[in-house]
Parts: sequence; C-alpha cells; structure tokens
Amino acid sequence: MTRQPPFSHQHATHHETLWKFIGLLSLLIGYFFYLSHQYGAADGLWVALLTWSFFVLCTPVADGGFILAFPVRLLFKVKMLTTQIITWLLAMALNVLALHYLPEHYEKTAATHILKTILLHPYPYWGLLVISAMGTFLSIYFGDEMLDVTHHKDRHKHHKHGLKYRLLLLIGLGALTVLLYQQLLSELHLNIPD
Repeated sequence: MTRQPPFSHQHATHHETLWKFIGLLSLLIGYFFYLSHQYGAADGLWVALLTWSFFVLCTPVADGGFILAFPVRLLFKVKMLTTQIITWLLAMALNVLALHYLPEHYEKTAATHILKTILLHPYPYWGLLVISAMGTFLSIYFGDEMLDVTHHKDRHKHHKHGLKYRLLLLIGLGALTVLLYQQLLSELHLNIPD
C-alpha cells in the first residue's frame, strides 16, 4: 500500500463503509427513541447504552464500536484499532457504573439481561468476551484496511487472512447462539436431559 487516499464516498470500499455507519447509527438512534417511549428518556438512554455495550463486548464483530471508531477515523485519522480499545474500555466502565448504581436496567431487555449474566459469571461466560474481543479486533483490522485502499482488489490483509476471520466469526457466533439458547431455556425453566 502506498499512501492513504482521502475519504471519498465514490471509492467502493469507502462507500460500503459509509453506508454501514449510516445504517448502524440509524438503528441505534431508532432503538433509543423506542426505548425512550417505553421507559422514559433517562432510563431509555441507559438501556440503549447497555445494549450498545452488549454489542461491543459480546459479539465477535465491531459493529457496536464502529459507531464511534468510524467518525474518529475520518476526523482525526486515528486508526480504528486504537479507537476500538478505547471503546471497549468505555463499554466496560459503563457496565461497572450500571452494575453498581442501576442494576435494574439490565432486566428491561433480553440483550441487557444476557449481558448482566455474562458479566456476573466469569466462568464460563467470560470466554465469550475473549472470543468476541478477538473477532472484533480482527474485523477492525480489516475495516481499517477498507479505508486505506480505494478498491476491494487492493485489500491484501483481507485476501490473506479473511478465511481465518470468517472461521473465528463462525465460532464466536456459534458460542453466542449456545449462550442465548441456554439463557432462554433457563428463563423458561426448561431442562435438557443429559
């Protein structure tokens, strides 16, 4: 790779990244308005932030952190990998505050209830955080590359490591699915015989 091209929505890789950002931001804003209608503005904001932190910490893709990482990358030219580390720290701090001062907010949605379960039970659920962290940082690694090039054919990192990333993503999503089913069965008081 030579030098970083300026961001342009006309470049295929930049266009795709911009639409992803717009879609994710729209989804978060719409979700916040829905929660505000359901629980009031303050409680809705907390539940929206906790849900956002669920997607930052508990999914093996960087979509939750991408909402912050993308504009910071455009405005300040800071690599999204750096911003993602800060995003994870922010999501963890948010949860420390919520667990201490507002634990009732975790009971308002399935995602936040699952997040609380994960955070309060290091074994075995923190393994999910590790898988999610690996997948997240790999997706940001490739996401930074998309902004460094103007055409998909120039994405050397993706072509070299894309299969490994997809396998990790599959494993992470598989683990998340198992966790969700376990949580659902537990909430429904159903037991699977051995």
